[in-house]
Amino acid sequence: MTQTQTAHPVPAVIPRNALARHDVPSVHSHRNLDRAIRAAVAKVTGGISPHAVTETWFDWALHLSRAPGRQLELIERAQTNAARVAAFAMGAWSRDHDPAAAPFAPKTYDHRFADPAWDNPPFNLFKQGFLAVQDWWDHATDDIRGLQKQDTDRAKFQIRQMLDLVSPSNFPLTNPEIIAATMAENGQNLVAGSAHFTSDLIQTITQQHKPAPEGFQIGKDLACTPGKVVFRNDLFELIQYSPQTATTYPEPILFVPAWIMKYYVLDLSPHNSMVKYLVDQGFTVFMISWCNPTADQADLSLEDYRKRGVLAALDVINAIMPDRRVHANGYCLGGTLLSIAAATMARDGDHRLASVTLMAAQVDFDQAGELLLFVDESQVAFVEDMMWEQGYLDRPQMTRTFASIRAEDLIYTRAVNRYFLGKEDLPSDLLVWNGDTTRMPARMHSEYLRGLFLENRLTSGRFAVEGRVIALKDIDLPLFVIATETDHIAPWRSVYKTRLFTDCDLTFVLTNGGHNGGILSEPGHKGRHFRMSDRPRGAHYMGPDDWVAEHEEADGSWWPAYADWLRQQSGRRRKPPAMGTQDHGALADAPGAYIHQT
Repeated sequence: MTQTQTAHPVPAVIPRNALARHDVPSVHSHRNLDRAIRAAVAKVTGGISPHAVTETWFDWALHLSRAPGRQLELIERAQTNAARVAAFAMGAWSRDHDPAAAPFAPKTYDHRFADPAWDNPPFNLFKQGFLAVQDWWDHATDDIRGLQKQDTDRAKFQIRQMLDLVSPSNFPLTNPEIIAATMAENGQNLVAGSAHFTSDLIQTITQQHKPAPEGFQIGKDLACTPGKVVFRNDLFELIQYSPQTATTYPEPILFVPAWIMKYYVLDLSPHNSMVKYLVDQGFTVFMISWCNPTADQADLSLEDYRKRGVLAALDVINAIMPDRRVHANGYCLGGTLLSIAAATMARDGDHRLASVTLMAAQVDFDQAGELLLFVDESQVAFVEDMMWEQGYLDRPQMTRTFASIRAEDLIYTRAVNRYFLGKEDLPSDLLVWNGDTTRMPARMHSEYLRGLFLENRLTSGRFAVEGRVIALKDIDLPLFVIATETDHIAPWRSVYKTRLFTDCDLTFVLTNGGHNGGILSEPGHKGRHFRMSDRPRGAHYMGPDDWVAEHEEADGSWWPAYADWLRQQSGRRRKPPAMGTQDHGALADAPGAYIHQT
């Protein structure tokens, strides 16, 4: 770089008018016509770019066409699999047939063939034929030299979607469970299933919000920890929970939840509410309850969520509890936002935080799991055009993305149970919350996809806030990072990379469970275990697999360990603070109004 050249950081956000419904005229005078057509196509494809799909298969096919060795392998694999299935079929009808001798087994996460009836002919032949084809395609979509890894992963993912669609478990005549249920119930299961299908179809078309079932009412059964709304703007409500102990720790806790879903996953039923648990431990807890944005809020940005969300909440807490530093806890996307806010505060000399906790939150997106399959320039532009037309990413569009990652369970197994077996969905607090989805404002979601997922700016020195780049290594606070073993949204190895980009005291916890279930790990929850370690400032980096090998599992919930860690960062207990102030008085009882927005 010469002396006259200046390095300009890439802005963290896209221009404010980039997603406006009527763009500023440019040299491309008919650009909006193109965008409108792509937006219309996106509604049909569920937001999936046809170009991204076809590009994947062209790339795969072209590389396979110049790999005669791989072609020979696939021919041999097909012959071997066919011979194994044929040999199995010859003995499948014998009286002393051993089901354990089957040549192919379902993957560990695939429970569609768990019923013992699948080991009886002819269903075992249907099952083995399907698994043989699945095995061949797994081999066919392995890495090919020269093929982009993203296209390899996409081809494997798309084939998995196609095979899941034609699995023998999905059809009444090839699924022994459906046949048995139909005979036992004289077809009433199919009658009930038809009613369920009709109801779900109407709900899908109308997008009417389903009321919570009896026993799972918001504010009564769920999100029912006592508290008050002490602040409200157009973006969020701030809830202060009522103290339940005679004394409390002086440093309050601020939860920054994701706005992809509603906050009350952290305040579900009283027995598994993380909020209630911490309040009962003597902590003063505040919660951000984000609004459910409409088309009129399409221009909300990540910066709005940082300044008018996190920083505004800290201002209110400082007014209620003056001169008290705050334990900030961010979950999922809220954790990513909190890491941005904490790094910016460190850069600007703002010392209002006492500690930072990141729960199932990523700061680096290079290994962000199967969600990366939906992120490239073509795909992001396609989603942006869809949001440009409607002002937000709608609830079903996002729900379908998450469901497709585990389609065998979240789509097809549920469909079989509901439409062919006639079973009702058993309500639970987590399922009620999971169905209470929200929208994502167009500008913010574009910034999230481009700046973080697509370009990974936060850990590459290219994420600017207020015109200046921020760095996570500037965070000089105790960090508590939680990852979950089977998280398909924030894979634990990706969350673990927080250790790579920070240099402060850091406690890392790896718990069993998924993105939500692993966080909901209340004491007494059966089957829970976790690993935990402290990394002092300046310690050398240890890779994730080495870390697992060196740290043994501890049985039980990680919540008590977290409460102990918070106590170590807190002062002596004292009289609880007032509920709000004269300027920030109680506006409503918890859980407030925004939680009910649909």
